[in-house]
Amino acid sequence: MIDLYTAATPNGHKVSIALEEMGLAYDVHPIDLSSGQQKEPEFLTLNPNGRIPAIVDRDEDDLVIFESGAILIYLAEKTGMLMPSDVRGRMEVLQWLMFQMGGIGPMQGQAHVFFRYFPEKIQPVIERYQNETKRLYTVLNTQLTNKNYLAGAGRGDYSIADIANWTWVRSYDWAGVTIDDLPHLTAWIERIAARPAAEKGVNIPPSVGGKKTAEAGKKIIVT
Repeated sequence: MIDLYTAATPNGHKVSIALEEMGLAYDVHPIDLSSGQQKEPEFLTLNPNGRIPAIVDRDEDDLVIFESGAILIYLAEKTGMLMPSDVRGRMEVLQWLMFQMGGIGPMQGQAHVFFRYFPEKIQPVIERYQNETKRLYTVLNTQLTNKNYLAGAGRGDYSIADIANWTWVRSYDWAGVTIDDLPHLTAWIERIAARPAAEKGVNIPPSVGGKKTAEAGKKIIVT
């Protein structure tokens, strides 16, 4: 059994989708970001950086793992799913996973902040992050030419790299970025959205629109 400490964010959804794809049993512990629950001492024992998600694998002597990318790698290695075992295939998946961790996430995250939330609309800053996000989308679009998924030979194999990138890219509109001119990326977004595990995973835990929720801190059983 795995305990998942998470919230309704792209990084949180990475792990819930992966767990659903892998068919692992897990308990969800929603973390109320709006109240700062992620900064409280109890959560900081799991992640000293005070960020979601984090997991505790009860079957591995209560092994604690934080950082969404590290969690995805751990789960893939634990189950032998969503990442090839050969060196070439494994490195290809990890490269595209790191592409999201070091590029898509930080750039699109800043686009979200300055386009949607920052009280002062500083247009050069907004455009800087939107343009870099769009450039990264273009890289993905090129990689997806004649491929269903980001990594793997032939038409590609679905992997944790797709999960990580998709949870962010699917919210392109929230960042104020258009993808009308990126047909391969658009088809990839739709292809993954049709997967039952992705459809379920993006609703774990349910989004509360930034408001406090009565479920915060409670445990929801998911199998």
